[in-house]
Amino acid sequence: MANITRWNPLNELDDLMSRYNRLFGLTRGNEESGENDLFSSSDWIPVVDIKETPEAFTIEAELPGMSKEDVKVTVQNGVLSIQGERKHEEDTDDEKQHRIERFYGSFLRRFTLPENVDEDSIKANFKDGVLSLKLAKAEPAEPKSIEVDVQ
Repeated sequence: MANITRWNPLNELDDLMSRYNRLFGLTRGNEESGENDLFSSSDWIPVVDIKETPEAFTIEAELPGMSKEDVKVTVQNGVLSIQGERKHEEDTDDEKQHRIERFYGSFLRRFTLPENVDEDSIKANFKDGVLSLKLAKAEPAEPKSIEVDVQ
């Protein structure tokens, strides 16, 4: 017996738009920050790897062609933000550009941090176009026992 599914053309249009946006480095909304804008304010989105060890989380972001002065990392209210801008090379009169495939402009990535991250111990390193962030895990809080005085 075959299952019958109702066809919704709007779902297909939404899927098509998502594919188009990913192809050109645009996003619909920003899942990390909870924003529901139609398009995010980023011109491009650097890719990241997130790894976990028993002691820490590591986030590595690929930022080719950028320097550490072009990147800003902040933590506020349990949200880690990585933002910056990759500037376009200036055109010269003796140079024709046949194809531009690299993304330029501003970017913003946000990540909600787990509760067990020690926000005061975040360390950043930038080398060879890769931003590495090490987020140490906090020691679990010991439960406090409160003695109740009965009268």
